[in-house]
Amino acid sequence: MIEHRELPSALDEDALAALSGAHHDRTVLARGTREAGGHLVKVYGIEAPGRAVADGDLESALRLADRHLSAGPRGSLGLAVLIAHAGGDGDYVLVHTWIEAFMSDLAIFTGPPGRPDLLRPARTGLAPCVWEAAVLAHERTAFSRHLLDGASPLASRVTTWATDTLHGPVR
Repeated sequence: MIEHRELPSALDEDALAALSGAHHDRTVLARGTREAGGHLVKVYGIEAPGRAVADGDLESALRLADRHLSAGPRGSLGLAVLIAHAGGDGDYVLVHTWIEAFMSDLAIFTGPPGRPDLLRPARTGLAPCVWEAAVLAHERTAFSRHLLDGASPLASRVTTWATDTLHGPVR
């Protein structure tokens, strides 16, 4: 292992120290599966301290996912993950879809806290935050384990995938 005595010039020590000091648990809530845009969608909520993902927030996120998933051919396999994240600085909706050739499609929508009517596509290049990435990492493993590596009938594998959820605190 190489020890880094001199750090790269782009490494912002103060910013990393601040992030490290502010890092905390966020609650992930598995909210079942629904149908949107012809896809079976596994639904999650992520809650920052002092924030909640209400049923109305999930319904708004599902309407957004329905429009996104219905927008046209994208090579989808018909399975998706929806994350409604009540973040510390705003609200986020992620629609992650498994597509052909072992790839996935990710759409991120952002907006001010508590204003689902103002959610808009995120800027180009924005990727999941650490808490959203924890959910997507779980989902990658569940997809591979139950759907790609499974040998039982497809309906059984889809049911098993749908019930393999992440729930509780993540960091």
